[in-house]
Amino acid sequence: MKALLNIIRQHKAGAPVGIYSVCSAHPVVLEAALREGLAHGTPVLIEATSNQVNQFGGYTGMKPADFHRFVMAIADRVGFPRDLVLLGGDHLGPNCWQSAPSDEAMNKSDVLIEQYVAAGFRKIHLDCSMSCKDDPAPLPEHVVAARAARLCAVAERTWRRCGGEAPVYVIGTEVPVPGGAQEDLHDLQATSPEAAAGTIAAHRAAFAAAGLEAAWERIVGLVVQPGVEFDHHKVIDYRAPLAQALSAYIESDALMVYEAHSTDYQTPANLKSLVRDHFAILKVGPAATFALRETLWALADIEHEWLGARRSAGLKSVVLDTMRARPAYWRGYYADPAREQVDLQFSLSDRIRYYWPAPEVRQACEAMLANLDRDPPPLTLVSQYLPDQYAAIRAGRIAANTGHLLQAGVSALLRQYRYACSPTAGHLELAQ
Repeated sequence: MKALLNIIRQHKAGAPVGIYSVCSAHPVVLEAALREGLAHGTPVLIEATSNQVNQFGGYTGMKPADFHRFVMAIADRVGFPRDLVLLGGDHLGPNCWQSAPSDEAMNKSDVLIEQYVAAGFRKIHLDCSMSCKDDPAPLPEHVVAARAARLCAVAERTWRRCGGEAPVYVIGTEVPVPGGAQEDLHDLQATSPEAAAGTIAAHRAAFAAAGLEAAWERIVGLVVQPGVEFDHHKVIDYRAPLAQALSAYIESDALMVYEAHSTDYQTPANLKSLVRDHFAILKVGPAATFALRETLWALADIEHEWLGARRSAGLKSVVLDTMRARPAYWRGYYADPAREQVDLQFSLSDRIRYYWPAPEVRQACEAMLANLDRDPPPLTLVSQYLPDQYAAIRAGRIAANTGHLLQAGVSALLRQYRYACSPTAGHLELAQ
């Protein structure tokens, strides 16, 4: 975590620097992130969420140790130094077990934290903000803080047993819903400075009561709501004047910066303003897989135009059939049957990302990519459906194969975050 701590020290000293966190388990997204880091000599922060990766496998089928091996194998393949791969755990707490009694949910959370830290994850978001089956709603802040301290104690014991770098922590209760909001966004407000101060005070007291003063010195981030969010088809843009009081408040804290969730789909200028205003850890997840889906959908259209329906893999139909056959990951999100076809494919919440690991989807995707690499389409079709990649091919920046086309689609999104987090990244680099 030395690289992360150095970035935060620079930020607290007045430099407009930050770091973005890639919250994804898709290999193309992770490879794109690592290649961006390799090209520019920067560390790469990759985080797994508790519903993606946990002791039961999560929706990816990976436990924390499996995810560590998975990421490091990609890093080795692209030649990215392992010591610059920063692994974090996001929403670690009872999020996956909210329907269980709190004792059961917290016991499972203890195991979750232990496995993450033992596997080498060292940036830990302690998130106990959700109510369990026998809890009041909302959960009182002192209960949230006490549970976070309990999980921190587990992390500290595990780190001391396993060795390695000391973990750093992120706290905070004003956490947007993972993957985008489901409620009306019209009344979205930035966190007040008073609420941020209350969160810090409650956690400080809970950590002191648990004898965790040393761990408190390693809390680097506070999750707050800067006034950004997205739902299925709308984005609430960052409006700096509405967050100025919140921004000014954290300047008095020597240790912490803000961590901003749901920054997906913000403009490059908004992302840069967020970092300037001390939201120095920017989380991105659905926007990265949304960019990947856009590229895959364009390739499916290219395949259909070039090879015809009989020779094509039919990726779009396979994905939609799979989603309808197993609707658990989207049914509670897409409530309007009249818009279901559009939402399944194009929603900004990108519930489609849960289906890329499905065997039939993976097989169709691999078949499509193999078809196009075996029988490459003319660049006129690439220009029609992927004009940015076409320009990159003409400029000699990428090769005209599906691997480079996919990487370029995701990298274009990640470059917006690099621009926001680096004072030396210029506007021209967004197009490269």
